[in-house]
Amino acid sequence: MNYETIREKAEELKGDGYRMVQICGITGSGSTELIYSFDKEFRLLNLKVTVPSGAAVKSITPSYWAAFVYENEIHDLFDVEFEDSMLDYKGNFFRTGPKTPWKSQDPKGAA
Repeated sequence: MNYETIREKAEELKGDGYRMVQICGITGSGSTELIYSFDKEFRLLNLKVTVPSGAAVKSITPSYWAAFVYENEIHDLFDVEFEDSMLDYKGNFFRTGPKTPWKSQDPKGAA
């Protein structure tokens, strides 16, 4: 799945009756991988997107309001920007010692 089209896919899933379950992130090599999970009738659908460092992802909050929690968490921990979020804490959702503690600092993957 392409990170540039996740909002459109979320809108499609919402229209098909899916509910959002969660969004999680993991540091990759010069990128962050996001797993979006959706459920319909006890069937789980996972979409994996790779977000290059410095790229912004369109927020899915217009379709799934509760996504603001996950998006703000991912922003604060991984430094992934979300465009047009319905509720953006602007990097103040969590208080952490180091800023964006799980962001890959090395393009080769070493944190």
